[in-house]
Amino acid sequence: MIILGIILAIIGVVISMPILLYVGVALIVIGVALEIMGMTGHAVAGRRHYY
Repeated sequence: MIILGIILAIIGVVISMPILLYVGVALIVIGVALEIMGMTGHAVAGRRHYY
């Protein structure tokens, strides 16, 4: 999810499409939050790890 967010953010900047930039940043933030919760041992949506 983090990698997809980075790719969308870069594409959004390169082709000047702000919606892709916003979606990319949102995916990065959500992916980082899920990663942190998974690393601390909290089960997120019934899963211990997100890969």
